[in-house]
Amino acid sequence: MRIKALVSRIIKQNIRDKRTLALMMVAPLIIMSLIYFLFNSNNDSVLNIGAYNTTNEFNEQLESSNIEVIKYDNISSIKEKILNDNLNSFIYSSDSILDITYENSNPSNTQKIKSIVKGALAKEQTNNLKNIIASNQNISIESMKNKLSIDESYIYGDENLSYFDTISPILIGFFVFFFVFLISGISLLKERTSGTLDKLLATPIKRSEIVLGYLIGYGIFAVIQTIIVVLFAVYVLGIEISGSIISVLIVNIAIAFIALSLGTLLSTFANSEFQMMQFIPIAIVPQIFFSGLIPIENMATWLQYICHIVPLYYGASALQGIVIKGYDIVNVKFEFSILVLFAIVFSLLNIISLKRYRKI
Repeated sequence: MRIKALVSRIIKQNIRDKRTLALMMVAPLIIMSLIYFLFNSNNDSVLNIGAYNTTNEFNEQLESSNIEVIKYDNISSIKEKILNDNLNSFIYSSDSILDITYENSNPSNTQKIKSIVKGALAKEQTNNLKNIIASNQNISIESMKNKLSIDESYIYGDENLSYFDTISPILIGFFVFFFVFLISGISLLKERTSGTLDKLLATPIKRSEIVLGYLIGYGIFAVIQTIIVVLFAVYVLGIEISGSIISVLIVNIAIAFIALSLGTLLSTFANSEFQMMQFIPIAIVPQIFFSGLIPIENMATWLQYICHIVPLYYGASALQGIVIKGYDIVNVKFEFSILVLFAIVFSLLNIISLKRYRKI
């Protein structure tokens, strides 16, 4: 009977807690649906390759492998062509050398192009051999295979650049965001449940002053945590940064303040630490999905629009630019400005949300 009474109490308690019940039943469906659409989007992304002095047969072989070949009439300023025209690589043939320059910010695209180019060359050489045999020319197969050599170069990184190297800045930003969100939200929740916030609200202090005070107070620890995470990633894990580590710190601090303001905002709608944890599937999980770990260009068009309302999308983009491409904070000023805007909006919403506790 005692067990029955306990079970009955738990069931009634959870039924009364509509938010817990909704998140328990609905949140998994939302996350599963999101994962379904993410991984069932169009994975056949088209790669852009610039070409100069390559044969029509070679170009046709590339195009048959879902590559768009853009022909150029010169090879001046190859790096600018790649960056300005959004090319994944540039190929030109000179004498017995096939020169390939890879953009290489995405190593998986680079490896895909390498594989396709080798396949296209092999097919072209095979067809040439068939033509030679048909015309009874006395040229050995080995001499035809060795006729063309490949010279490869990279704009970002080198041939050793791995997939982890490209996602490491995303992971740094995500861990900063996640832990600052969690700690700040739970900390402010304790302030409320312990009665500290009620005592503050009983004084003439303004809501904006309360929010600013909490953001600065917890922000100091968020900045320290951010610096520790970044320095650990660079000097202990050995993650290489092409740009300035100061720029990395600045962007991550902006991410931390977004997490701080969002965490404090959502904590005003939670009555316990358990309820605060319930916001993770809604506020945190989509951040990692739309941060770039899954290539944005491979997603369905409507999912790509969602990316632009996710703060970590801009943070990850800025960090990848600094870490991989060697940008500084000026080069990522658009992404940084959006991060600052998110932090301001969430802070203003914090001020508004305090109206439920005191109207002043």
